Amino acid sequence: MVSIEQLSVEFGVKPLFTDVSFVINRHDRIALVGKNGAGKSTMLKIIAGLQSPSCGRVSKPKELTIGYLPQVMILSDTMTVRQETEKAFASTIALEQRLAEMNSILQSRTDYESQSYADLIEAMTELNEQLTVIQSQNRDAEIERTLIGLGFERSDFDRPTCEFSGGWRMRIELAKILLQRPTLLLLDEPTNHLDIESIQWLEKYLAQSGSSVLLVSHDRAFLDNVTNRTIEITCGTIHDYNVNYSKYVVLHQDRIEQQRRAYVNQQKELQETRDFIERFRYQATKAIQVQSRIKWLEKQVPIEIDEVDNSRLNLKFPPAPRSGDYPVICQDLRKAYDHVVFDHVDLTIRRGEKVAFVGRNGEGKSTLVKCIMGQIPFDGSLKVGHGVKIGYYAQNQAQLLDDDLSVFDTIDRVAVGDIRTKIRDILGAFLFGGEAIDKPVRVLSGGERSRLAMIRLLLQPVNLLILDEPTNHLDIPSKQVLKDAIQAFDGTVILVSHDRDFLDSVVQKVYEFGHQRVREHLGGIYEYLQKKNLENLQELEKRPSTAAVPAFTSSTSPQSSAAPSATPSAKTAVDPRTAAASLPPLSGGGRGLSFEQQKALKAQTAKLERQIKAIEDKLEDLQKQIDELEARMSTPEGSQDQQLYIRHAALKSEMDDVSFEWLEASEKLEKLQD
Repeated sequence: MVSIEQLSVEFGVKPLFTDVSFVINRHDRIALVGKNGAGKSTMLKIIAGLQSPSCGRVSKPKELTIGYLPQVMILSDTMTVRQETEKAFASTIALEQRLAEMNSILQSRTDYESQSYADLIEAMTELNEQLTVIQSQNRDAEIERTLIGLGFERSDFDRPTCEFSGGWRMRIELAKILLQRPTLLLLDEPTNHLDIESIQWLEKYLAQSGSSVLLVSHDRAFLDNVTNRTIEITCGTIHDYNVNYSKYVVLHQDRIEQQRRAYVNQQKELQETRDFIERFRYQATKAIQVQSRIKWLEKQVPIEIDEVDNSRLNLKFPPAPRSGDYPVICQDLRKAYDHVVFDHVDLTIRRGEKVAFVGRNGEGKSTLVKCIMGQIPFDGSLKVGHGVKIGYYAQNQAQLLDDDLSVFDTIDRVAVGDIRTKIRDILGAFLFGGEAIDKPVRVLSGGERSRLAMIRLLLQPVNLLILDEPTNHLDIPSKQVLKDAIQAFDGTVILVSHDRDFLDSVVQKVYEFGHQRVREHLGGIYEYLQKKNLENLQELEKRPSTAAVPAFTSSTSPQSSAAPSATPSAKTAVDPRTAAASLPPLSGGGRGLSFEQQKALKAQTAKLERQIKAIEDKLEDLQKQIDELEARMSTPEGSQDQQLYIRHAALKSEMDDVSFEWLEASEKLEKLQD
């Protein structure tokens, strides 16, 4: 489909890569890997046609369409989220306008027998066929499905893009690219600003998409779940593996070991040949053998071992001073702006615990961190324990560095005491050796900025580390070093991260943020994800847990367990307690009633229980139908079927009505049993 032929790129004296060739086939999902600076992003730009190589070419068929997501982008501030996303259909809209113009011209034409009239009819027919394939009438449904999958709420659609952070703007751009359904997707670090749920949605989307994919990512779990081929850029050339990332790591190591063995064997054979030549060079009886070995020696091509990046981030947190037993205690904590971010938050973090804050963006993870740091006001009680010294790495920490300072000056300005004499050693441990310490911050890559910001965090001993998305822009080896350092740290750690592989085996407890609540889950990140899926399945067996159906949490509070955890629809927005108050008074549980009254009460209870069971069976059946429809809608063919969307909307509406019946019947039964 796309052929890269003898590609070379030179920046300065040393080439970035030389004579690189490979082919991207249909349905390939390729991970492009290599150390920072190897040329991964440059390769994507060349294939996208945004940069020219020094020599070589990229051959693409005429009908190929490319969707390219860079690491950094600029969006207009004058449009809403929906308007910006609709730009994905700009080509379709242009075709529609062109067809309308042709129709207008056709109505005024009377030269029915002319060749130009026939050409116009043919052009209109071809245009109609293109629009039929595109099926542009599904635009609104596709936009809504994609934006919601990437974490947006419907209430966000008409908000201007200027109200959103850079991470959310990246999601808008990603939505535009996905909606274009290009033949080839080029994605440069697409998960940097996505939460776990959005990453999982993107994984499923890419797996079901008909597009070929070439992506750069430092999220190992994402690479494993999405890709089926790995291309490594190293030493100015490439190695192509027809496997996912984890299998590539094993095969890569095997290849290096084979190279080393072959190199050792060749060097041994070469040395033996040279020794033979030197030993018998002047003996006439060995002249023929000596000449033969000299010719053999001249023909040998030295085996080279791939350059191995032996530079390694040396990261170790200072010993943690002892703090109180409970570094953080929250009781009935609430934070609201123009809307409630979270409410009734009760959590206790013990000394030495390593916990994760997870959840969709905007649910309050970073907000709670700012409350702990004392940066914003809140309601309720939040206590930071005795002797707690906090080291805080903010999500935008790397962007807060002064671009005009050098690497050395950035650290020199915050270092105090004896540490100032060790700045060069510290910078060297973070891969800023030699002339790199004099680089201005403005020319540093995202990974280098992150490492520099991390140094500032290590300049004084702390016992509570709060790290908000610390792995953004770090490559996989650097993330592993940071992970090892956190595991070895003897203090308390709060990690806000979407990187499942990074959190795995580090945290022992997960706090899930969502629906204005914070729920505690004991165990690691994969145990939490597995438990969450099992909980959803159990809820489906009892009653469907969609946004229109009352989904019940496992809160310890009996009152909270009666409240829907999801945002109700217009019909389900009736407060069950208000509805119950309007019911006729009933005797509580039959106490103090006559035999006849108890008999009537028992019959009424049995009738309600049968009614509730019938409603729950109906809800379960409706949910199965919705699940089947959504599975069909998630396929490339189903996403173009307008009838599926109409049927889906009708089932959702029916689900709302039945859910409201379930609420009323359940409240009546609860009142009877009190």
